[in-house]
Amino acid sequence: MTTTYSGPFRAGDRVQLTGPKGRMNSISLEPGAVFHTHKGWIEHDNLIGLPDGSVVQNSIGIEYLALRPLLTDFVMAMPRGAAIIYPKDAAQILAQADIFPGATVVEAGVGSGALSLWLLRALGGDGRLSSFERRDEFADVARANVAAFTGAVPTNWSVTVGDLTDALQSVHDDATVDRVILDMLAPWECIEAVAAALKPGGVVLCYVATVTQLSRVTETIRSTGLFTNPDPSETMVRTWHVEGLAVRPDHRMIGHTGFLVTARRLAPGSVLPELKRRASKSEYSDDDVEAWTPGALGERGISPKSLRKRVRQASASANAALAREAEDAAETEPLD
Repeated sequence: MTTTYSGPFRAGDRVQLTGPKGRMNSISLEPGAVFHTHKGWIEHDNLIGLPDGSVVQNSIGIEYLALRPLLTDFVMAMPRGAAIIYPKDAAQILAQADIFPGATVVEAGVGSGALSLWLLRALGGDGRLSSFERRDEFADVARANVAAFTGAVPTNWSVTVGDLTDALQSVHDDATVDRVILDMLAPWECIEAVAAALKPGGVVLCYVATVTQLSRVTETIRSTGLFTNPDPSETMVRTWHVEGLAVRPDHRMIGHTGFLVTARRLAPGSVLPELKRRASKSEYSDDDVEAWTPGALGERGISPKSLRKRVRQASASANAALAREAEDAAETEPLD
């Protein structure tokens, strides 16, 4: 990745401006451009060349803190085709799925590219990320968002438009994938294809939003007999207000966003030892599953007009980042 994480601001850089009330605005620096608010403006030329972490005044003297956005800031502000995986869940995915440099990872679906960015950073240049997405528009937004943040299209990343169960085998041979991350409406439909692609000991991780999805995917993984017992969890983050002796939890917290379910692939022919535990209502029929998991879980849609707008926004950011990198490359080429 060619992203610059430090040094003076350059044309094409993303800059996060924080005003006196804590409101943040993210802009891409362009020579001659102006950032307008209802209380004054800031010329981009006044920011270009300043060091990261500078404080600048707008046209009427209001001060703004200028910082390069962290990856957390970028994914929360970037154009979205589909809902993103929040940073708190992305961090847990990297840990629970044990993403490591050099791994071969499959991700489905790609959504808006937020998790792709976290995975690419963790994989390093030697790892490989294969993303699968059913919708062309979402894939376009994801590609543009990744290019906007990294300043290039990573060579170790591919995006395949299509259904994972149909396309996975054409991209990866059996038993060649280290980790699989499923972020989709019905991940239980892909478990058999995932089991074939994973190496023995490999990890499958499913990100689901509702308890009905959590129940169904957990029972599906368990029923195959090809994985260890699924391990479901969720993560909540509560920030604190600390000012002198006024120390208390903040009034708002990031509560439920989704559940994570992880399991590991057993070696071919292995049978998982049965756990000894107290009797519980674990037996169920197909009718029980249908009652607990309605056939139509309900997927929040996005209008075609709004989606086209977000594709344009993401593409504009990507083009600015790619142009910046091309200009830098031209400046560093040796003279004949």
